[in-house]
Amino acid sequence: MAITVISPPSPGPPEAPAGARGLGRVTRAGVLAALAALTGLAWLALGPIGRGMMAAGMAGMAMAPAQATVADLALGFAMWAVMMPAMMLPSAAPMILTVARVHRSRPVRGGGSLKLAAFVAGYLAVWTGFSAVAALAQWGLARGGLIGGMDGRMGPVPGGAVFVAAGLYQLSPLKLACLGRCRSPLGFLLAHWRDGVGGALCMGARHGVVCLGCCWALMAVLFAVGAMNLVWVAGLGVLVLVEKLTPGGRWVARASGVALLVAGVALAGGFASF
Repeated sequence: MAITVISPPSPGPPEAPAGARGLGRVTRAGVLAALAALTGLAWLALGPIGRGMMAAGMAGMAMAPAQATVADLALGFAMWAVMMPAMMLPSAAPMILTVARVHRSRPVRGGGSLKLAAFVAGYLAVWTGFSAVAALAQWGLARGGLIGGMDGRMGPVPGGAVFVAAGLYQLSPLKLACLGRCRSPLGFLLAHWRDGVGGALCMGARHGVVCLGCCWALMAVLFAVGAMNLVWVAGLGVLVLVEKLTPGGRWVARASGVALLVAGVALAGGFASF
């Protein structure tokens, strides 16, 4: 007689404790709260920095542009370095949340919060580097008399040229390619995932470079309208958010490119001011 041995079913991975099963919801809420806090603090800091720039006399540098000092440069860098997180962190939230979710789902756990912080630090490091370049450019333009002070704006013709250049970039294949990667967090991580804290830092920096490739031209518009024009800062931040998070984001990018082209021609021709 043949004896059939029935093996017990595989127990599978151990079930997480009751407290850990709620970890996903708590972590997601915590990440969102942290991002909201960082963004809010950045926006709150823009006001005092703007007042500091005015107190330093930067608005009057148009009368004596060569007097722009290294202190002016440092304050300008502080402005850009605070402004970039205020504008960019909301649109980076889906990527950051995806990184957190992947860390929670991996069998080897531990240090997830540190790795997530490293990812965000790598992302912000790229925008901090951009802030340094932008501050240097703005300082140089102020010393050359091409803008009305560190918090001022360009004249109609150079300002219009910036608008046109930004509009053309919005319509370029490179812009749309970078935007596509920003709009696909999971696809980005599948292609570029690296383990460990150092790997998370590198991934964050890589995503920051892609994000920079997507948005640098929109940031350059602030040279034309005034870097401390908070209405434009908020409007461009919303545009970036819509491009990355809405189903029709690619069409929004194209439409904004056309709008920037038209606005640039109107500004250069003296038919509009911003």
